Order: sequence, then structure tokens, then C-alpha cells
Amino acid sequence: MSNGTFTPRPGAAPLRQQVLAQARMESRLMLRNGEQLLVALVVPLMVLAVGLVGVRRLDLDLDGMSGVDLLTPGVLALGVMSTAFTSLAIATGFERRYGVIKRLGASPLPRHGLLLGKVGALLLVQLLQVVVLGGVALALGWTPEVNPLGFLLAMVLGIAAFASLGLFIAGVLRAEATLAVANLVYLVLLAGGAVVIPASYYGGVSHLVTWLPSGALGEAMRASLASGTIDWAALVVLAAWAVLGTVLTTRTFRWE
Repeated sequence: MSNGTFTPRPGAAPLRQQVLAQARMESRLMLRNGEQLLVALVVPLMVLAVGLVGVRRLDLDLDGMSGVDLLTPGVLALGVMSTAFTSLAIATGFERRYGVIKRLGASPLPRHGLLLGKVGALLLVQLLQVVVLGGVALALGWTPEVNPLGFLLAMVLGIAAFASLGLFIAGVLRAEATLAVANLVYLVLLAGGAVVIPASYYGGVSHLVTWLPSGALGEAMRASLASGTIDWAALVVLAAWAVLGTVLTTRTFRWE
């Protein structure tokens, strides 16, 4: 300031501040959206409840584990898939339709900054999911054997893989098509992707389902929360899906 006037300082804020601001906004929007909270919390809790009833009625061989010990790691993996893939893809698809993404594209926030902001918001929501889903499971008698490093790697790589794939779908399809595809893929992976139920229960295709991002995440979660180990093979598969999804998204994502 000189002689009572302000000296202008043109230029955008540092990228880190832009990404943090975008992440805060995205997380607030996600937590205010009832449909996204339904997918993020209610559906995994319903799967846990129905799964426990099914395990008791079918009298499955659980290798000495309780039903809640078997299902909870997979339910936490399902929570990652619900939020990082389905909710993110649908929300981003409709943001493109309504011109929100286009307007952000005219701001100083670069394309990769927008994507990083969305992933940052996912991390905050996933933390809430772990607290809620894990708390309910503990109340039901869950006794985890935790490997902290394995759990952290599974969460981070799982979010990266599913978020990149969700953004890829949202960036190339119309909003209505994104809604249909994201829900269809979610249901297919929930039913046959070894995310909730261990891959060993899938018989002759058990080795194939572990190559899916859902199967890899489910196996990594079960290793880190049920046996206290790290499934490095599953983590490598997740990392490969994350790299593939990121490359596809950065090359094809359209702002409008």
C-alpha cells in the first residue's frame, strides 16, 4: 500500500489452496445430498444386516470366524465402491449436464486440480463411513485383527482406483447414461465381484474375480482386517486399476 492506495497483486492462489477449497466444497455437497448418503451408508448397512441373516440360515463354513467378522471388511470395501465410484460418477455426470464443470473450467482451477479436489472430498467422506460402519460392526460383535498399513493402503488405492474409473465414465457419457452405467456396474460388482464375500466362495472363477477392482479391494480389506496381514497381490491389482483409470480420465474427460 502506498499513498493511501492498494497495489494490485494479480494471480491465482497456489494450487494446494485451490485443491483444499475445492475438496471442502465437494465434501459439503456430498454430505448434504440425501441420495449419496443413502448409497454411502444405508446400502452397506443393509448388506451387512442381510448378509448376517443369510450366513446364519445357509450355515456356511466360516473357518471358525463369526459372520460379522467375515462380512465387515467386505462391507467397508463396499462403502468405498459406493462413494468413490457410484456416487462420484453420478454427481459429476450431472454437474457436467448443468454446466457446473464448464464454469469451473473457466476458473484458475486446472483440470487435475478439480479431480484432486473431488478425491480429497472422498477421503473425508470415507473417513466418516469407516467410523459409522465400523462402529455398527463393533456393536454387533466384530473383533478385527488389524494391520494398519495394509488397511491404509487398501483404502487409498481403492479410492484412487474407483474414483478414477467413476470420473472416466462421468467424463465421456451423458448424465442419464452415467446414472445407468454406474448403477449397473455397482450391482454387478456387488453380486459377482467378490467385494463382500471372499473370492474363495466363487468356485471356479475365484482367481478371475480377484483381478476385478472390487475383488482386489475386498481381498485387501479382508487381509488387513480379518487376518492382520497385507495382500500385496491385491494391492498391486488396485494400483494398476488406479493408473489405468487415471490415464483414461485425464485423456478423455470433457468439461461439458
